[in-house]
Amino acid sequence: LSIPDGKLPHETLSNREYQIFMLLASAKSVAEIAGILKLSAKTISTYRSRILEKMHLDNNAELMRYAVKKNLMQ
Repeated sequence: LSIPDGKLPHETLSNREYQIFMLLASAKSVAEIAGILKLSAKTISTYRSRILEKMHLDNNAELMRYAVKKNLMQ
């Protein structure tokens, strides 16, 4: 997956993906996010995989680092 010109990786996410990205970045577990959003853990895991792939990240730690570096955390 390539990132469109001029867009930061997190700007390529859908609204729902971004919402889950932010929850992951705030150190919430897949199970916690599933509870918050009233979705199954399997669905959240699928979103997590897609987010990591789209953003070219390997794990949650990299995702958190990215969010902090880009000042996305409140």
